[in-house]
Parts: sequence; structure tokens; C-alpha cells
Amino acid sequence: MKKRIIIPLAVIMAHFLVITGIIAGGFTRDESVSLDKDAQASDRFTGILERDITLRVLENDTALRQGYFEELLNAFNAEYEQYGIRAVDANMDQYLDLENDGPFGFGPDVLYQANDRIMRYALGRHVQPLPIEQLDCYPHIEQKAWDAYKMTVSGQDYYLAAPVNIQGPFLFYRKSLLPSPDIIESWNALYKFSQERREEGKFGYMKSLIDVYYSIGFLFSYGGYMYGDNNTNMEDIGLARNGAERGAGVLRQLASVMDERCIDFTITQISYSQFANGNFFATMTTPDVYTLFVDELMAVGFTREEAVAEIGIADVPKLPKSGDLSEENPELMPSRMMGGVNGYAISSYTKYPNAALAFVNFATSYDMVMLRNEILGIIPARKDAAENLGELAQTINNHLVEGNIVVMPSLMGQVWTPAETFFTDLANDPFRRDGDRKFTTLESKRLALERLSGQIYDAIHTLK
Repeated sequence: MKKRIIIPLAVIMAHFLVITGIIAGGFTRDESVSLDKDAQASDRFTGILERDITLRVLENDTALRQGYFEELLNAFNAEYEQYGIRAVDANMDQYLDLENDGPFGFGPDVLYQANDRIMRYALGRHVQPLPIEQLDCYPHIEQKAWDAYKMTVSGQDYYLAAPVNIQGPFLFYRKSLLPSPDIIESWNALYKFSQERREEGKFGYMKSLIDVYYSIGFLFSYGGYMYGDNNTNMEDIGLARNGAERGAGVLRQLASVMDERCIDFTITQISYSQFANGNFFATMTTPDVYTLFVDELMAVGFTREEAVAEIGIADVPKLPKSGDLSEENPELMPSRMMGGVNGYAISSYTKYPNAALAFVNFATSYDMVMLRNEILGIIPARKDAAENLGELAQTINNHLVEGNIVVMPSLMGQVWTPAETFFTDLANDPFRRDGDRKFTTLESKRLALERLSGQIYDAIHTLK
């Protein structure tokens, strides 16, 4: 496996600079902050590896559980044994609080997380800007993926992590239950099939519609947005703009072919087992949970080979421009869904920046990314890896470039609760009695989205 010692990063940063925008990190704010640690040089990457040290690395729970992280550590440690560098599991919760733990020496040296979590650390300067052009993966990753970690400081762009995989939803379905290929090509066809399955006592498409991460994409598809100016303007909450209420209408229609489990997280919790026993035909989720479907199919008697052959994975179906799933022969358009980029960052508090950078370089190599796909089913951010994996991997990369995957902003903390409340109310509507239904017109949905946008605005600006 290829090994390089990274050459120095030419970065000259004053002790006090103004952060003017965090692109795709999700907010614009003018704040004077120090980007250097106490008495610490801004350029920490000397190219000289620290010797006889131990790196603590934080990975996600799925990588630990499925064995990928052990494979990564073993391969890296074998490669860098000659330098006395050893990487170990940081043995911390995957949702660590680096802001509070890092300064006291309790954080990891390297951490793997989604872009929204990593970019929260930007203003507090808890993660180190990286010399991305010196990483082997740099020319193989689209700029849009790098932009998920871009921080603009006084007109200069810096990058706080190296992308590994693109998170975007797919439709997972049972191949043996698919009557014809067109069922999974549009939401209209899947909606009709779900109605037919429901009449037979089973279900077609099933999803917890209160899951904001997935449901908010239906608003984006019809012109809604989280924040204005490419997710940098928190004065402009756009969830009710440009006809987004049609997306809310689609969700309400989908709820009508489910049951009341879509009003909470029950479907998410049981989707793998219900998928395996055939009660659910399809659901939408991200590819990193692929192995959970395999495990549940094996639990009901499939061999691993049979399970892999039975799981269908397709692009998110297209939507009708009208927003009406019952329309015959609709004019279709691509769905736009919330997504993100997962990658490796280096803690500003590490004592071993050069060894940490060597680990990031190793972990983002072609071989390790392909192994990560093999074990975990992730979609690589590396174009060369995606091309070798085929159409679906390339599709997700293309969706990111074309804007059909909307990278999650970092400032989502004030969004989840009010948005979940709205989607719960919306999904509950088909199960109310006729006189009690709230969302029977587009206008009623638009007004509810305006209230939601106002609640988010108030929450953000009250906390400023």
C-alpha cells in the first residue's frame, strides 16, 4: 500500500482573523476568533513523522461492529510499524463532545464523522485545517465533496477534513416481491403498488415520516431550502418557499398507504426485520446500513449469498412535478434529498499532527476505501473507487455534483425538534377523522411550513 510523508502546508494565519463564512457548514457569522492554539505554530505539518507514539482514532459504531475498523488499524499499524507509530481505537462514544473533551486531553487525535458535526468545531477551532492538496486522495474527489468541509477565512479557503464517503439515501427493496421494474422508478408507481399491497394486508413503501433527515428532502425537491445563499444565510429560512408545500403533500399521500407506525420511529426500528420477512416491500435509508438488511435476511433462513442477491438497491424514485402521487402519466423530476459527506478530521489538540495526517492519508487511500465499501456498503467519495463500483455509486457522486443531494448544514440543532413536530402532525393527518384533518389543501400546508420556518428562525436568533 502506498505510503507518503506529507510535506509542509503553506498556511500563514494571524492570531486573530475574521470568519466570514462556512460554506456548506451551514452558517455565516462575523466573529473574531483565534485559529491558533496557545503558543502553537499555525503550520503544524512539518512532514517529519513523530516516532514511537500512539494515535487514538475515533470511528463510527458500525465500522467497529462490522470489523472494518479493526482491518484499518491492522493495515496501518503494519505499514507504520517501522516508525513506532501505532493507531488504536479511541474507545469513545461516536458522538463525542470535542469542544469540551479536547482541551483536557480526552479527545481523539483523528476522528471520523459527518460534515455537519465536524463543521460545528470550526468556529471553536477544535479541528485542524488540512493540507488537502498533499493527500493522495485529493485529485480523485470532486470539489463539491471537499466543499462540505470548506471554511472561508478572510477570503482564504481552508478544509477541515478529508472526504471518505457520500451519504445519500437509496431505495432498498425486495427483488423477489418486485412485479415490474417501473414500480421503483417513480413515487407515483410505488404509491400505487403500496396501495395494492395494503389491500392485501401487507405494505409497499414504509418509512418513519417524522425522520427529518429523510422527509425534509421532499420539501427541497419542490423548491424549499434550509438557509438562503447556499446554506450561509440564517436570516432566510426557506422551508415554505417556491412551492415546497407540494412536497408536504407527497409525504401526506405516502402516509396514507402506511399505518400509524409512520408517526413515530417504529418503522425505522423494525424495518430490517419486516423487510426480511416480506411484510415491507421497500424503505429508504443510507447504504451504510446495508449489512443490517443482510443480517436480518440470514436470520430468517437466507444464506449470505442469497441475502445479497435478494436486496435490491435503487436510486430514489422520481417525483411528479404536480406533487400528486395519484396522477396518471405524470411529468417526472429528480428527487432532492438531504445528504452529507463523512470524513476524517484531525483534532487541534493532537500532539502528533504529522502521524495523524499519515493516518488520514492511509485511511482515504483507494484500497482502504474499497475495503470500507466491501464491508460496510458505503458510497466512496473517491471518483476512481465509485467508477469501479458501478452505476449506483456513480449516481450518488453525480447527485452531489448536480445538487440533488443537499449537504446538511452544520446548524441543524434548532431544526430537528420543530421539524419533527411538523412532520408528525402532517403524517398523522390521514388517520384523523374527516372533520379533524388539518392539511387537506396546499394553502394549509404552506401556512404550516411558514410557522415551522418562523419557529426555526426564532430558535436560532434567540440563541445568538
